[in-house]
Amino acid sequence: MKNFSKSLSLLLAIVMVLTLFTPILPSAADVATSKTVTILGTSDMHGRIFPWEYATGTADDDAGFAIIQTLIKQEKEKNPNTILIDNGDTLQDNMAEIFNNDPVHPMIDVMNYMGYDVWNLGNHEFNFGMDFLNKNIAAFKGSALAANIYKEDGTRFINGYKIIVKDGVRVAIVGLIAPHIPTWEAATPEHFKGLTFTDPVAEAKKVVKELEGKYDVLIGTFHLGDTPEKGTTDGAKAVADAVPQFNAIICGHAHSQFDNIESTSKVKLIEPGRYGAALAKIDVKVEKSGNGWKVVEVSTKNLLTKGVTADKDLTAKFKTVDDKSLAEANKVVGYVTGDFIKKVDYITGADKITTMPTAQMEDNAVIDFINEVQTYYSKADISTAAFFKNDANLKAGPFMKKDVANIYMYDNTLMAVNITGKNLKAYMEWSAGYYNQFRDGDLTISFNPNVRGYNYDMFSGIDYQIDVSKSVGSRIVNAKIKGQPIVDANIYKMAVNNYRYGTLLTNKWITDADKCYDSFAELGDAGRVRDLIVKYVQEVKRGKISPYIDDNWKLIGYSFDAKLKGIADAKIKAGEIKVPTSFDGRTPNVK
Repeated sequence: MKNFSKSLSLLLAIVMVLTLFTPILPSAADVATSKTVTILGTSDMHGRIFPWEYATGTADDDAGFAIIQTLIKQEKEKNPNTILIDNGDTLQDNMAEIFNNDPVHPMIDVMNYMGYDVWNLGNHEFNFGMDFLNKNIAAFKGSALAANIYKEDGTRFINGYKIIVKDGVRVAIVGLIAPHIPTWEAATPEHFKGLTFTDPVAEAKKVVKELEGKYDVLIGTFHLGDTPEKGTTDGAKAVADAVPQFNAIICGHAHSQFDNIESTSKVKLIEPGRYGAALAKIDVKVEKSGNGWKVVEVSTKNLLTKGVTADKDLTAKFKTVDDKSLAEANKVVGYVTGDFIKKVDYITGADKITTMPTAQMEDNAVIDFINEVQTYYSKADISTAAFFKNDANLKAGPFMKKDVANIYMYDNTLMAVNITGKNLKAYMEWSAGYYNQFRDGDLTISFNPNVRGYNYDMFSGIDYQIDVSKSVGSRIVNAKIKGQPIVDANIYKMAVNNYRYGTLLTNKWITDADKCYDSFAELGDAGRVRDLIVKYVQEVKRGKISPYIDDNWKLIGYSFDAKLKGIADAKIKAGEIKVPTSFDGRTPNVK
């Protein structure tokens, strides 16, 4: 026993000596010469947790965080070195506003539950004011980003970037937002009070310089489309071209879906579309290089959600959100006596748009109704409104809150402005730029792929024609108000929503001094156009509305070969001809 004790003591002494003089062995992670980090991203979820469109009361089987969660779990199981990003426009739409007064908005709650690392702000996050935004930023458990928003003291409003270390690899994530919030929220400057929005390219250069030596992988999450929107430097591709240090960029805002765009500097760009139609996946392979890691390969792919089953744990946890949204959507506020648009698709006559929208080919009862509401409350001479959903319609039967959201999907407020006849005509010409110029041999009217349908305004209180045979800027003909031609020097009172108010200011057709009505200033949240529609139906129309078209505008300047058009229309209906759309699919029939 004594010899055993001596042997044990000697063994322990040897171990201690070896421990002191033997270097610590590297971990398995450090031994690996290469590894892959996965970045998963969503964008433009717009209030969607469940695969359901509350505005139409229909299933949307490629939408919502519940379906996205299923894919996230699968991807994290494949690679634990995964980072999760949401790219903004998260809190608005799909009945999400009914939760605005909750301590934590359910969209933030669900992102926390899913383990999102980063939330990059989108422009619609500013729709409800600074208190609302600050509350939700504070509630988010990950890192909220937006490098190009500054406070009056010259510091950033929130962090511009976040460095996340995965298995020893330092991944820097930079957030940028479309800088045009002051234009889009011009009617409610308190929604961005004290904030300045800087140029995306200049800010990207600045923040990447701040990050020098601090990262192995550089990822952008930009609430920007791939191409510029209002300038030359507010597109993600412009940033990538100017700042080639980025390895990949998640785009947003444009509601596009692509995963195969590469900048001239070889930066890969991906955008997962809207509502959860896809989960953006970026795989970054790195190899050991000195004390850090070198990027050797980047691949991008959109994982489509069509056919994916919603995560049961998530749907169970957030069931009360679904229940409350459904109840709100199905509240009856009036009655519709007849269908407002008889054939929604201009060629097929179907309720789903596959060719071109009737509502943008001829005057229609839905826009006339919205303009009627706007004119009533603003006491304006003329009014203007656009289709936010080109298949929006009102059907005979109960008029529910979901029907209001269907014909007017945004939380806009109502404004009225004084505008000169000269600027009114310029504004009308701008709107008419939605149409391509008609050419001999064309068999349809077609639309400018660079103009969104929500930027095509239809006017009431003005009788006019749009000559599509003429070039942009000279198409409005025979425009009259109360039977008299529009006089350049005359002042006309016009109703617009707050979004278009910003457009008018930007284009210098009005100034702030021209504002003569503001529903938000007068009524607060009850002054949103949706609420005014409900108020009008119940208080003015006594709960009943009927379709009415005043036929005050029409398209002219085109003529079709009737025989050839008949053949073409038949082939379109049979599926033999596919009507071309814009790159992102949002503008129909572009040729």
